[in-house]
Amino acid sequence: MKILLAGCGDIGCRTGLRLAPQFECFGLKRNPQNLPDSINPIAGSLTDLNRLQEVLAEGFDVLVVTLTPGEFTPEAYQKSYVDGAATIASAINNAEHKPRLVIWVSSTSVYGDRQGAWVDEQSVTAPLSFSGKLLLQAEEQIAALPCASIIVRFSGIYGPGRTRMLGQILAGKGRPAQPEQWSNRIHSDDCAGVLAHLIRCFENGDKLDSLYVATDCAPVTQHDLRLWLAAQLNVDLQDEIVEQKAIRRCSNQRLLETGYEFIYPGYKEGYQSLIDALPE
Repeated sequence: MKILLAGCGDIGCRTGLRLAPQFECFGLKRNPQNLPDSINPIAGSLTDLNRLQEVLAEGFDVLVVTLTPGEFTPEAYQKSYVDGAATIASAINNAEHKPRLVIWVSSTSVYGDRQGAWVDEQSVTAPLSFSGKLLLQAEEQIAALPCASIIVRFSGIYGPGRTRMLGQILAGKGRPAQPEQWSNRIHSDDCAGVLAHLIRCFENGDKLDSLYVATDCAPVTQHDLRLWLAAQLNVDLQDEIVEQKAIRRCSNQRLLETGYEFIYPGYKEGYQSLIDALPE
């Protein structure tokens, strides 16, 4: 099976490394020179329709799209996600050999604020942020493709190179216990694990849904998360009141029902691995 990892940044590379022993993996990005040896490099942009049509003509079974906007602005999200989805849709519609499956990575920000309530794949989307609104627009284009598609909504991603929270704890920044501010997280290794798992399920002919919320098994309040991290790092915290616009708890039950087993089922296991890797 031939797999095209479009965007192929950190999550794409981690996914390819999990799949490459079994499948033929290709990474599409503007500058693919630094991809791992097991991922075949392809130069191109997802907003270049002619180039994408050329690439798809090589005949891929699965297309995995993991995009990273250059900055957190409406313009960057529009270009990356909405324009990218439109280009992919056009290329696939025109392709003689369409992918059997497209996996599109999105975000739980499409749910907006649920005031601490649980959300899952059945929950209504009501994004408040520009990012959530644009991500939802992109999702709608992918869902309308003339081939099988799966949208994966990741919660807050952390892991190597994504240690902003640890930096805040080391700077002594805590959060008050009330009002509760819920945090949903997933380690980058599990992001790759989920994508690789879904591809293997598809290859095995397992019945899959068109949408999955991908988050770990332990939603936690910002207060409790930071308190636990501070204890591990032997740091004293000073509570800061920071407005959190989107408060919700994300359920991964549908994902668990596919048989996925988390590498880091909760924040304690995941952050402990990062703490252990900190320089002495």
